[in-house]
Order: sequence, then structure tokens, then C-alpha cells
Amino acid sequence: MSLKAFHIVFVTASVLLAFWFGWFELTRHGETKAALDLWLGIGSCGAGVGLIAYGIYFLKKLKNISYL
Repeated sequence: MSLKAFHIVFVTASVLLAFWFGWFELTRHGETKAALDLWLGIGSCGAGVGLIAYGIYFLKKLKNISYL
């Protein structure tokens, strides 16, 4: 597996983890009404959006390099 392919897999896993944790914290905020849960959920979803933007930037930057 090339470094480019590994990078894409790692960024994809990070995006999924960030959105899952954001969903978990926002759901927990609905139950506990704790401000920390709200901010962690919003921050985690923001990190997921940032990781998507980074993944798009990375793919555009290395479009001429093979996945192998």
C-alpha cells in the first residue's frame, strides 16, 4: 500500500471517528444538558468537516501520483 493510499484510508477513518464522536456527544447533551457535551459535539463535527476539506486538498495536490 502506498503512502497516498494509506493517507486516504487514515483520513477517512479519522472523519468517521470525528463524526461518530460528535453524534455521540450531541446525543449525550440531549440527555444530560451539559455544556461540555455540546461543545465537544460541535467541535468534533467541526474537526470532521476540516478533515474532509484536508482530504480534498490532499487529493488535488497529489492527483498525479499513483495509488500503488
